[in-house]
Amino acid sequence: MTVTHKFPEGFWWGSAASAMQTEGAGFEGGRGKTTWDHWYETEPNRFFDGVGPETTSDFYHRYKEDIKNMKKIGHNSFRMSISWARLIPGGEGEVNAEAVTFYNNVIDELIAQGIEPFVNLFHFDMPLEMQEKGGWENREVIDAYVTYAKHCFALFGDRVTTWFTFNEPIVPVEGGYLYDFHYPNIVDAKKAFQVAYNTMIAHARVVEVYHKNYDGKIGIVLNLTPSYPRSQNPADLKASHICDLFFNRSFLDPAVKGEYPEDLIELLKEHGHLPTTQEGDRQLLKDNTVDLLGVNYYQPRRVKAKEQLPNPYSPFMPDWFFDNYEMPGRRMNPYRGWEIYEKGVYDIMINLRDNYGNIESFISENGMGVQNEERFLKDGRIEDDYRIDFIKGHLKWLHQAIQEGCNTKGYHLWTFMDNWSWMNAYKNRYGFYAVNIDTQERTAKKSASWFEEVSKNNGF
Repeated sequence: MTVTHKFPEGFWWGSAASAMQTEGAGFEGGRGKTTWDHWYETEPNRFFDGVGPETTSDFYHRYKEDIKNMKKIGHNSFRMSISWARLIPGGEGEVNAEAVTFYNNVIDELIAQGIEPFVNLFHFDMPLEMQEKGGWENREVIDAYVTYAKHCFALFGDRVTTWFTFNEPIVPVEGGYLYDFHYPNIVDAKKAFQVAYNTMIAHARVVEVYHKNYDGKIGIVLNLTPSYPRSQNPADLKASHICDLFFNRSFLDPAVKGEYPEDLIELLKEHGHLPTTQEGDRQLLKDNTVDLLGVNYYQPRRVKAKEQLPNPYSPFMPDWFFDNYEMPGRRMNPYRGWEIYEKGVYDIMINLRDNYGNIESFISENGMGVQNEERFLKDGRIEDDYRIDFIKGHLKWLHQAIQEGCNTKGYHLWTFMDNWSWMNAYKNRYGFYAVNIDTQERTAKKSASWFEEVSKNNGF
């Protein structure tokens, strides 16, 4: 391989996964129930092919084999999440010794294989009992989450020095409180903004605890999606600005700058949707900004000015201020229904460089889900050249951003091996490794050996 795109020394090559989507062992090892277990029990019809999260990729039993495979394809870092419901069943009270053993084993195995564990504390998997108290609407749940985080730091902080408070915290807001694709399936913007706000208060409190007692790094993982206007017409520009406020800056600004954008506050005030705050919140956010930012990027968001006025009797929505725009000639991943636009990673990094103090960041997720990958099976291997092209296209733009002074430290693919997706089960496959859902056998795809070369050469 002739290397034309060389990355900085010590660049993080790896992948990301979440507890709920890979561990399996849903009723083993003393794990408590999550909102997903409960929703699947009550409405299995809302899950693709009626498949729930009980087994997934069985990482709980096969982590040694998986970590060995990570090593084999050149990982020097891996982002995992801890399941709150596994570590503290019910969300508060006793720590589960079996969970401690499991996570210790995983962390030790990663380190033994020369892979740095990046550990995330919350990846959409709220313990059911916490959701029954109101989830992030309720400040008591914040207290329980802070206690859980303290346990994680005390148990694993001697070996883990890179932490994240939340993965894509806007998704539970969108899914659970606006657009009905996650439990608790509430459509209520007032509650949505309260949940979003309280999540950032929970985040800041955990950052505070970590900085007081440990000297590693703590950050947050945000799915930043550039909002591209259809045109330079002022109406289109305004639509994209408001869209950016809702979907990016509502989390990015408080996380990195320690404050909310003034115009977002004004907009919510005008429509009577400001969340309830408490004294001391503002200072808490100000004093506890992140050391590191994980950026998940899959697709751009394209918007235009509204064609029609919103129905005044409909629930308040961010979509009152913009329409989605389908750009003619865009490239699509037909399986996921998502546009492929590699330059998006560059635009995100330039924005972080110019407007967010060039904070240390990395691509914490990027990936391509494809259906029926068996079609591409040749001599026992899935020839996923489309995935290689997808990664390469994004890495080229990431390399360009680094050349232009962006403080970008790594690239993690979603995901290491095929896993269960929240509502899509195993419809779309994302992994470097194929997982046979019946036998749990792992098989490297072509992208795995390509990535191994990239990591070895620190470029391509």
